[in-house]
Amino acid sequence: MGTIIGTVIGGLIMGLILGPLARLVIPGKQDISLIGTILVGAGAAIVGGLIADWIGVGETSGIDWIKLFIQFALAVFGILGFAKASDST
Repeated sequence: MGTIIGTVIGGLIMGLILGPLARLVIPGKQDISLIGTILVGAGAAIVGGLIADWIGVGETSGIDWIKLFIQFALAVFGILGFAKASDST
């Protein structure tokens, strides 16, 4: 139970970083607010952290590069999906 709470809190903090960073690497303009970007980043960080824990790479000695890559990739795809969904409305 403590691991899930730590993953959620860590995900929320990482969302502040991953959302805007993911948005920077996507070419073009995305019609997403800053709050939306942070929320998508936080969701990606939480889901990515849970996936990393599930496949056994969530806790390593040193920096968890694989976990960060999973979280960042999910943030990029989440921003792209969110931007595409808001363009179609």
